[in-house]
Amino acid sequence: MLIIPAIDLKDGQCVRLRQGLMSDATVFSDDPSEIATKWVNEGARRLHLVDLNGAFEGKPVNADCVNKITQAFPEIPIQIGGGIRDLNIANTYIEAGISYLIIGTMAVTHPEFVIELCREFPGKIIVGLDANNGLVATDGWMKQTDINAVDLSKKFEQDGVSSIIYTDIARDGMLQGVNVMATVDLAKKTPIPIIASGGIANLDDIAVLLKNAHHGIIGAITGRAIYEGSLDFTDAQTMSDIYDR
Repeated sequence: MLIIPAIDLKDGQCVRLRQGLMSDATVFSDDPSEIATKWVNEGARRLHLVDLNGAFEGKPVNADCVNKITQAFPEIPIQIGGGIRDLNIANTYIEAGISYLIIGTMAVTHPEFVIELCREFPGKIIVGLDANNGLVATDGWMKQTDINAVDLSKKFEQDGVSSIIYTDIARDGMLQGVNVMATVDLAKKTPIPIIASGGIANLDDIAVLLKNAHHGIIGAITGRAIYEGSLDFTDAQTMSDIYDR
């Protein structure tokens, strides 16, 4: 199971939000590429980038930061979400060296867009399902829908989606522990591989996810925990590697 460090971009800085609120951001660095270097040096085998401004504005805003990171680490798979709303944006990111595109809002409002991207960029499309009490939210988590995350995931099973990132919004950035029950439930109900996100606090959370990885959980995204020190990234990846053996 991959342990994937999150680098959330807001106004050119590396930040972490609590429950997705832009007004509740903690700045961890003015140089996101420096943060990327830190995680790569500690053994990261994939990076998770989010253009937070882009998620709200519907277009990329932190492209300079993204390009700097992709140019520095061409050998590291990088996934990015936030503001990918048309084919031109998607193509620009792929040409810049991005390995995976995360589609959130458009997967809900225009699911045919996911199908188009999967055809255009096979194996490179991830669907991001961000949920409150199992119901998907969109537009930087500002809009709540009545769409069940499991039901939505099933719509993409035949489209070539490489994986689904499942985020429990209520736990994101709160260090309250990952929502294992909801994550495992989704993994059991879809053949699409699942990446867990939201609430990871310490090695105990990693251990619980590893015990359930056989259901189809291929990765875990961690943010605030590795920035504030409640989770040692290297220890987490080592634990995962040992378990995988």
